[in-house]
Amino acid sequence: MKTTLTEENYLKALFHLVDNENKVTINELSKFLSVKMPSVNNMMKKFAEKSWVIYETYKPLIVTEKGRREAALVVRKHRLTEMFLVKKMNFGWENVHEIAEQLEHVHSTIFFDKMDEILDHPKFDPHGEPIPDKDGNIIAQDLQKLSNCEIGETVIFASVTLSDDAFLNYLTERKLLLNKKIKIIKIENFDQSITVEVDGKQEILSLKATDKILVKK
Repeated sequence: MKTTLTEENYLKALFHLVDNENKVTINELSKFLSVKMPSVNNMMKKFAEKSWVIYETYKPLIVTEKGRREAALVVRKHRLTEMFLVKKMNFGWENVHEIAEQLEHVHSTIFFDKMDEILDHPKFDPHGEPIPDKDGNIIAQDLQKLSNCEIGETVIFASVTLSDDAFLNYLTERKLLLNKKIKIIKIENFDQSITVEVDGKQEILSLKATDKILVKK
């Protein structure tokens, strides 16, 4: 039986919230989805019947391997769509999320496999997040926040933790794009804002921004 739109939204939430022990609480899901707790409880009972989670009253949910794969496949559709919109339709990385939110609920596996083929099987989406493969497997990345870097370090902009339009426009205006080298010039003691150098030009970034920029060495 095909998953419903609502089920897929819950699956995607599980994907984003689950911790290293494959656990997530009902309260976390409720806040993330802006859905009341009783509704979340009811849905998780249905998920338990499908063996996607292990559900026990008053305990964190445990996402099963089957549930993790289902969640990853929803995310795969979303991230492939975002990549297609950027690479083949010339959308900006700040304009693709809402469209992908709609197209991720298309149930045709062939459609997304063809999209994957046309894109030559990309490993990452336009925001630097890994795209799960057809089996739901995902590449592990060793990234850190730019805010945790030290003066004098040169790092590579690898991903963002927040892909809302305002933040992506903020980065685009400053020509802070994926795969750019970022050198940390100065860190202010007062507010932890960071002066960085990109392509020979210096920019001052707030802690709010640097917390959302993920880099690799």
